[in-house]
Amino acid sequence: MGHRYAGMEGLVSAWRGRCAYVTGATGLLGGWLVGELLQRGANVVALIRDDVPSSYLRSEGHERRCVTVRGSVEDLSLVRRVLAEYGVDTIFHLAAQTQVGAAHEAPYAALETNVRGTYTLLEAARLGTAQVRAVVVASSDKAYGEQASLPYTEEMPLLGSNLYDASKAAAEVLARAYARAYELPIVVARCANLFGGGDLNWARLIPGTIRAVLQGKRPVIRSDGLMIRDYLYVRDAAMAFVRLAEEASTVTGEAFNFGLERPLTVLEVVEKIGEVTGTRIDPEIRSEARGEIQRQYLSAARARERFGWRPLVGLEDGLRETVAWYRSYFGRGA
Repeated sequence: MGHRYAGMEGLVSAWRGRCAYVTGATGLLGGWLVGELLQRGANVVALIRDDVPSSYLRSEGHERRCVTVRGSVEDLSLVRRVLAEYGVDTIFHLAAQTQVGAAHEAPYAALETNVRGTYTLLEAARLGTAQVRAVVVASSDKAYGEQASLPYTEEMPLLGSNLYDASKAAAEVLARAYARAYELPIVVARCANLFGGGDLNWARLIPGTIRAVLQGKRPVIRSDGLMIRDYLYVRDAAMAFVRLAEEASTVTGEAFNFGLERPLTVLEVVEKIGEVTGTRIDPEIRSEARGEIQRQYLSAARARERFGWRPLVGLEDGLRETVAWYRSYFGRGA
């Protein structure tokens, strides 16, 4: 994997001595982002709500190299203390309830985290304006909701209508409003479906399918298998967030899409996993999924044109690296 990301030596000096605050650090993207920032020489403060022994943050040893703060992103006094005490100049807000089904079953909890957590963090950033150089807020392609045409572009209205989609849209509207009202260097990232080593949420398509294949079982597909999605390797997403932080002063209040721009059906992704693992996969298709949009995929043209962003890992190579990570994970007796 490393060769694709060669030539990073010149990037280290830009981050050495900076202090980054990462919420949602035990999540998939959070763990990879912390690792990316540490590699570049940044000081990292990670907000952790729950102790997750199996998280990528801990399993890769990143947790030992950063300051960890226990608490909730909805706690304004806590967030203000962290920003002031550690001299945070860059904020990456990733903390969220990320599952459509969980948000539907427990909407209040999802709204507390996704909406209240966001405006709490934005308010803390406003009160600490003098030192804050960049705030990157994680939105989602789900915020677009149903659109008459695809791919999603950043000019489209946010039409998310189910609880999860609406919570992400609301958080994003608040972030962009804070940017305009208080001239804060806030920028929003809308990513396609992320995948990569360290994702232990087996309800998700890629980790769930890989686990089933490695254990000699039939993977379970909750949908009809025909839903179309775009994907992005998680380290490319982490690097996109870092790049947004570097560009924040010139793109304040804007949103950017990040994805492979290669829409595939669920069954096509399962077939790709079969090719990578050398396995003929016969999934169990349950057609149980509710409240999910049938077709979602992004255009990343704005990020390409504005600051030359491109993903460095394609789907097949990303899946190979992901499968290798899971082989090692299960080989450790996990």
